[in-house]
Amino acid sequence: MSTFKKTAIVVGVAAVVAAVGVGVWAWPTFDTSRSDVADDQTRLADFTSDDQEAIARGEYVMRLGDCMACHKEDFGGGYTVSTPFGGIVASNISPDIDTGIGEMTERDFFNALRQGIGSDGFLYPAMPYTAYAKLTDQDMHDLWAYMSTVEPVDQEISELDDLGFPYNIRLAMLGWNALFFDNEGFDERPDQAEMIERGRYIVDGPGHCATCHTARNALGGPTSDGYLAGGRLDIWYAPDISSNPHTGVGATSADELVEYLKTGANSVSFATGPMAEAVEHSTQYLTDEDLQSVAEYLLSTPESNNARPEPMTLDDQGPKSGALAYEVNCSACHGVAGEGMANVAPAFAGNNALLAADATNLIHVMLMGGRAAHTQARPTGAGMPSFAWKMNDAEIATVLDYIRNSWGNAAEPVDVERISELRTQLDARDKLPTPQNASRG
Repeated sequence: MSTFKKTAIVVGVAAVVAAVGVGVWAWPTFDTSRSDVADDQTRLADFTSDDQEAIARGEYVMRLGDCMACHKEDFGGGYTVSTPFGGIVASNISPDIDTGIGEMTERDFFNALRQGIGSDGFLYPAMPYTAYAKLTDQDMHDLWAYMSTVEPVDQEISELDDLGFPYNIRLAMLGWNALFFDNEGFDERPDQAEMIERGRYIVDGPGHCATCHTARNALGGPTSDGYLAGGRLDIWYAPDISSNPHTGVGATSADELVEYLKTGANSVSFATGPMAEAVEHSTQYLTDEDLQSVAEYLLSTPESNNARPEPMTLDDQGPKSGALAYEVNCSACHGVAGEGMANVAPAFAGNNALLAADATNLIHVMLMGGRAAHTQARPTGAGMPSFAWKMNDAEIATVLDYIRNSWGNAAEPVDVERISELRTQLDARDKLPTPQNASRG
């Protein structure tokens, strides 16, 4: 036998062994045996449930999962989820045969939501199947019943057009899943209080809170920095919602958390950005019992490692010079002592959401303005104008440093470079020139 043939055989055997090894390593992530409980014969397009109780429960599961946030109110899709690798467009999940999921059976539906295996192959975790894996069989059956009542929407969606090579290769998700996807259902803990367990199920399962509120590594997988300890979301920051009393919710009462999730605001904080959307589409529809469960569970979680720094020294050259800017621009709504205005503007004193080391949210609102959630309880959401035209990057940093280190607050200095980066990324306008500052330049 020639040397070439021997080498070819060795390489072939090695490739087979490697493939088998990868298969064994990755098998648990695409084992779909949990979907055996689902029907695999009837297409969604050919099925309409007549079980009104199941349909109503399924609509509630849809609200728990916040499906409308990405797939829109008609479930036709089109929302772009920004990731460090490019945008991923939410698919059409209406029962349309040609452009939606009308061809799916219930088993296919189970595989997509809980295993991340869709009609075109592996899904990306921008669709939080990593959390939906914990959905119970009953919730899945009920959600399927509800989806059977949705009107088909004829809308073609190209999910991966904004993803360049190699990120648009779906097969790569096999390796990602092997590293980061726990293909297991909800692990019930009988020794825990029923309310806490219900809250944990909602937070870790349909609510998929950790998807945003836990930091991600370079591959997009959750880091070891801490469960629910906060994480960057491109142009936003999902804050710490662990029981940490400084940057988290540890100093907030369960009733205040319930009010925030139900109405989009409480006596201190207002939901804005992606959280406002979550309140509008999801949490305002939850029962008071479920909201109480979520609040009690969050308050029971381990504290994150986000430590309280020493407050900055407010001298005349530094943050103290932000006091005048604050008084002129902010105090009319947010109060001279940062006390805020009920139902109009959030308080700054004692508002832990302001104190994260990552000040992205505050910078974003200063540059672009913001609006609070519109809910049934508070239909007229508060709003804030943009100050991009009025302040340069250094001035924004100074006023934010003042806010974050006054009235008992303590936070790290705001990064001027981050403000400049976001101003460019958000295409926010520059500070307008005036005769006074033009002559100084």
